[in-house]
Parts: sequence; structure tokens; C-alpha cells
Amino acid sequence: MSIEPNSRQDPVSVEMPAPTAAPMILALGIALLAVGVAANFAFLFVGGVLFAIGLGMWIGQLLPGRGHCHEPLVEPTLRPQPVIAKVGAVEHIRQGMPGYRLRLPERVHPISAGIKGGFVGGLVMPLPAMVYGQMSGHGIWFPINLLAGTVLPGIDNLSVGDMEAYRPTLFVLGAGIHVTVSLILGLIYGVLMPTLPRIPKPLAWGALLMPLLWTAVSFVLLGIFNPAVRGRIEWPWFIVSQFIFGLVAAIVFMRNERRNPITAGLLGGMAGGLLMPAPALLWGLLTNHGIWYPINLLAAMAMRHAGEPSVAELELFHSDWLIVAIAAHAILSFTFGLAFGLVLPRMPFLPTPLAWGGLVMPMLWTALSYGLMGVVNPVLQEYVDWPWFVASQFVFGAVAAIVVVRSEQILIVPAGRGPDPSTDSLTS
Repeated sequence: MSIEPNSRQDPVSVEMPAPTAAPMILALGIALLAVGVAANFAFLFVGGVLFAIGLGMWIGQLLPGRGHCHEPLVEPTLRPQPVIAKVGAVEHIRQGMPGYRLRLPERVHPISAGIKGGFVGGLVMPLPAMVYGQMSGHGIWFPINLLAGTVLPGIDNLSVGDMEAYRPTLFVLGAGIHVTVSLILGLIYGVLMPTLPRIPKPLAWGALLMPLLWTAVSFVLLGIFNPAVRGRIEWPWFIVSQFIFGLVAAIVFMRNERRNPITAGLLGGMAGGLLMPAPALLWGLLTNHGIWYPINLLAAMAMRHAGEPSVAELELFHSDWLIVAIAAHAILSFTFGLAFGLVLPRMPFLPTPLAWGGLVMPMLWTALSYGLMGVVNPVLQEYVDWPWFVASQFVFGAVAAIVVVRSEQILIVPAGRGPDPSTDSLTS
């Protein structure tokens, strides 16, 4: 760095390195080269080109007369002035005063609270899975064997009948996995609860609880009125769509709540309805079903279809089905937006631990389980009835959060009691 002086006492500009994107291009080229070694030669080719371009740009910046620019300095009167120390204005913090050794957070749950929460949540969590096993006709051993199959190789070679039978090895393995995961998640709950930020009420109710309730209502009603269509729905992607709707609608509602809650709710419903189909359309493209498949599924949910619609029929464009799907989607979006405006202002504040532990954590755990199972054992991924899986995670999260919150907290006090608050600690 050099200074270009107007006079010896008054520099007017400073010579600085010129901004360049060469390091980022070079880093991207190196990353693509590494990806190309493991993935595809196309990445290797693109990475080599970017590597050469980035390296050439960076070397060019080092050539004489290049890579620098002159930045003007402000007037001398506007520049920072030297700080003059003034001793004796404020009393220094001494050992024994509050804040001398500050620890955050000030209150924490003991380790035993997390263990209790994981234990109690683990006891209650299997109930939805067992109810699903009985209602579906698979029996109570089917979800247990599915849990064991997430880590046991070769389990995907068993038939559905074999998965419904009692198998001691799978039972012991499933119980071990369940106990281990429950205690680990319980410990995580106990550590994280005091440190998590507060979730605003519209986000806690609208973006988290509403999608879970709407998914549960849709699952139950479709099982009664249209079970053939329910079997075609990819429920994890359905839940993601509901979550996006609730999140967008809640954000728009909070930004417009001061005008009129009903107007804010309708605007939120419209914005959420516009972005909500994105995950469903993306799923249709990724699975090669096409964009008309989720649209036709929505139409089939609203229509009385004679028999189970075939996959080929759902993948085709139907003008009448498109009109029904758009109408149903618009009605539901505005209805839920109106519910936002009418109900949310009257809802109580959802406690932060319950919002995080009972709602956010189960959704994150479900997404992680779905993604890992798709890589490790995609056959078992098809066996899992995901709405019931989400219900189990929700029960665990809510129960564990309640147990942890209701447990005692340990106060971590600052070192010492400090000076007498009645005396003035400032000195002139």
C-alpha cells in the first residue's frame, strides 16, 4: 500500500489492491475438478477451464502497473481523531463484581432433564406407529421391523409378509435403535432449549402447526373418501408444500397485520398459494412423472373418481382436471388465508421450547430420515407410511419438550455478589 501525496502533510489518495473475482473462480475450478474425479468428466472439463481462467486472472493482477487502484481519502477534518485517554471516569470491573466472569446462558437444564425427556418421549413415540400397524392390517411388528431395517443390510429382500412377522433379531435391533436415538435427542433438547431464539406467534402457529394439522386432516379424509388417490401421494413432498404455504403466508401476514388482519390473511393465502406448488412440480420433474402428475392428483382429490387412476392417466394433460385443480387450489389458499386473519390474532403465544421441540425438530428429523433412507435403503422408504412417521416424531418432540421445560433449571450466577447497589460505583 502506498500513499499518493498532494503535499507531505496532506495525502489525498491511497493505493489499494483492485477488486477481483479471480480467487473465487479459481476455487470453483478446483472444486469442480475434485467433483469431476468422482462424478463425471464434464465436471472435470469445466473445472479445468475455470481453473485456467482464474489462475490467469490472478497472475494478471500481479503484473507491474496492474491490480491496484487509487482510493481518495476524506478531508483531514473528517478523519478519525486520536483518542485521548481519560483516567478515573468509570470504575474498572474487579474480581468479585457481577459480570467479571459472565457465563451464558444464565440458566440451563441439567443433563438429567434431557434424559428424562428422551425417555418419556421414547415411551410415547411408538404409539402412533402401533396404531398405524393395527389400522393398516400389518400388525405392530411391521413398524418395528422397518426401524431395524434402516441399518440392517438385506432387510429389503424380505416380503411384506415376512416384515409383518415377529423376528427376535429385528425386535432387539429396533428397540436398541429406538432407545439410543430417543436418549440422544433428549440430551440435545436439554442442551438447546435455553439457547434457541423466540419464534414469533404467526410463524409458530401458521408455518409449523397449520401444515401438520392440514396434512393430518387430508390424510384422514382421503382415507375415508378417496383412498385410491391417497396411495398415489408422495406425502413428504406434500408436507413440504404445506410448510412452504404456511411459512410464506405467515411472513406476509406479519408484514401486513397492522393494516387489517383479514386483508393480511388473504394476502398471505394468495402469496402462499402461488409458491406452494413449487415442491410438487419439482417432485414431478425429478421422478419423471411430469408437472401434470401432481396437478391431476389435486384434481382427483376433489373429484369422485371411478376406480384408482392409473399412473399414465395422471401423467397426461387434462383440461377439465386442470380447471378443477386450479379452482380447488385457489379456494383452499384463500380459505386458509382467511383463517390466518381470523384465528391467528386470537391464538395464545406458543412457548418457544414447545415450538422448537414439538414442531421444528420433528420436521427436521423427518426430512433427515427421508433423505438418508432414500440413499441407504430406498426399498424401505417405500414401505414407510410417512404421515404416521411424522405423527410419531411430533408426539416425541412435544412430550420431550414439555418434560424438559417443566424440569428444574440450574442458575449459573456470576462470580461474587458485587458491590452494594445502594452505593454509586462511578467516580468523577
